[in-house]
Amino acid sequence: MCGRYATTTNPAKLAVELDAIDETDDKRFGPNYNVAPTNQVLTVVERHDHDHPEDPATLRIRAMRWGLIPPWTKAAEPGVPVKGKPLYNARADKATTTPSFRDAVKKRRCLVPMDGWYEWVTETDALGKAVKRPYFMSRADGGRLYMAGLWSVWRDRDQGDAAQPLLSCTILTTDAVGDLTKVHDRMPLPMPREHWDAWLDPDRPVPEELLETPSPELVSDILMREVPSLVNSVKNNGPELLGRVDEQAGQITLI
Repeated sequence: MCGRYATTTNPAKLAVELDAIDETDDKRFGPNYNVAPTNQVLTVVERHDHDHPEDPATLRIRAMRWGLIPPWTKAAEPGVPVKGKPLYNARADKATTTPSFRDAVKKRRCLVPMDGWYEWVTETDALGKAVKRPYFMSRADGGRLYMAGLWSVWRDRDQGDAAQPLLSCTILTTDAVGDLTKVHDRMPLPMPREHWDAWLDPDRPVPEELLETPSPELVSDILMREVPSLVNSVKNNGPELLGRVDEQAGQITLI
C-alpha cells in the first residue's frame, strides 16, 4: 500500500521537465516530506483543451485531493462531500470492477510524482515491546518516481451549474515484488515512461497489462532504508525525515 510519501518538486518545475501545462495556479506547493491522505498533491494528466477539444490531448499538471471522491458521493453540506474513509489507494487488480474506481479506469488515469514512499515494519524491541520502524523506498539514482493513479471530479449536484469541481485522486497498488516484499506485501504501481502515452490517453481504454503486477526487474533500482521515527507523526515535515539511521549506533544523519 502507499499511505505516506515525500515529494520535493513544485508544479512549475514539473511542467518544465515534462513539457506540460501548469494548471495549478497555486504557489503553495513546495517540498513536502510527509504527504498524507486528504493533502493537496500534484498529479499529471493528459486532457484535451476545453475550448478546442479537437486538438491533441496534452500533458497537464493539476492539484488534487489525495483520497478519491466518487462522483456519486452525496453532499454533507453545500459544496462539501460526505466524509468517509479516504480512498487513497486502489487495488490495480480490482479497479476495473470496483464501483468507486471503474469509471476512472476508463477515462481518468493519472500519474502521481514522488521522491519515494514510506512503509512501516513492526518489530519487537529488547523489552518485548512492539515497535514500528519506518522505511523509505526511493530510486537509487535519486530520480523521481511516477506512480499510476486514478482521478475523479466531484460536484454538489444540488448546486446545479454553480457547483465548483473538486478534483481528487488515488494511487494504484499492486503486489510487492523483489526486495520490496521485506517491508510490505503491497506497493504503489510504478508507471515507466515508455507506457505514459498508453496510460494517460483519455481517448482509449487502458491496456490490461499495465494494471498487472510489474516484474522484479522494473523495481530493481528502488532501494529501501530505515528513516527516523519522526515520520510517524504527520505533524513533522522536513528533510530530517529522510535522514539515514545508523543501525549500529542508533544515530541519525541527514542525507
